[in-house]
Amino acid sequence: MQDYIIKDTFDCACGQLILCSYKDKLYLCEWASGKSVERHLLRIKKQLKTDFQDGSSPITERAKKQLHEYFTRQRRSFSVPYKLVGTEFQKMVWSSLANIPYGKTISYGEQARRLGMPNSVRAVANADGANPISIILPCHRIVGSNNRLTGYGGGLEAKQYLIDLEVGATHFRKRQEK
Repeated sequence: MQDYIIKDTFDCACGQLILCSYKDKLYLCEWASGKSVERHLLRIKKQLKTDFQDGSSPITERAKKQLHEYFTRQRRSFSVPYKLVGTEFQKMVWSSLANIPYGKTISYGEQARRLGMPNSVRAVANADGANPISIILPCHRIVGSNNRLTGYGGGLEAKQYLIDLEVGATHFRKRQEK
């Protein structure tokens, strides 16, 4: 088995994703244009104490297949194995994203309440902003308390695209107008 991190890419309608795998886990699925991609790459390299090599692996190929199915509305959840690299708090917040159903959005405040931390909305939002497994752990399903779009690693246009892909443009826009 390889002793380096495989770095691959996936192109979709709303941008390019960087995928990184090590051995049998996905460590990164992040927007190439995102502000935090370099920080994620550095964190993974430091954690695993090895370098990157461009290419593909069975894990990145599996992730690309599942992402393709997601973008063509053939998949609503993911089964690619991943490993989260972050603080225990971040990992708790990121893991909770998997509990938000396809086609639904919740606010950062609601996510904090579900985690039993109603006074930690800002900390939860900051952790969401550092999510290293975008789309697969769907931080795009988190919106502001007024149902407005807020920050997203791939940009607000990509976030809107993903929400529209899942729930349809008219449903989300009706919620915004309320």
